[in-house]
Amino acid sequence: MSYFKHESAYVDEGAIIGEGTRIWHFSHIAPGARLGRGCTIGQGVYIAPTAVLGEGVRVQNNVSIYDGVVLEDHVFVGPSAVFTNVVNPRSEVSRKHEYRQTWVRRGATIGANATIVCGHEIGAYAFIGAGAVVTSNVPAYALCMGVPARQRGWMCRCGERLRVERGASWCSSCGRGYRLEEEVLCEA
Repeated sequence: MSYFKHESAYVDEGAIIGEGTRIWHFSHIAPGARLGRGCTIGQGVYIAPTAVLGEGVRVQNNVSIYDGVVLEDHVFVGPSAVFTNVVNPRSEVSRKHEYRQTWVRRGATIGANATIVCGHEIGAYAFIGAGAVVTSNVPAYALCMGVPARQRGWMCRCGERLRVERGASWCSSCGRGYRLEEEVLCEA
């Protein structure tokens, strides 16, 4: 086995687990789920059959990643964050044919207890604050907070908040430069 699995975790036959991935206590990886190299899966995590995780993804404790969720490389998902896959669930009505896909692009962060309503895209290096409820697409590098989540600023790919003035910004921590073009933040 080229990955670590705690003795209390379940990895079903047919799951694809990348080299160096670590799966901790009481987690369950369903058949068909795909996890890239070097992922860390915290305690009490469930990953559904059609979920896809890229390389270096970190999923903290008590998160369920349902069918239709794709987390690209180096995404961080905070403790007890929630993903949905149906917009209008009912116990009496099967809606498995209505699952909507959710894409979380490279390097994005989802804070603790945030809820990501299905059918949306979170852009690369976006930052979703703790407890936020995402009900629409989030641009790359956007900082979104609140219920419902609204954009409150911009974040550097290193995770520091940016101060954008006159269409440009430099990260005070890592020195990366950015430019704002028609409400889209790009690395300079």
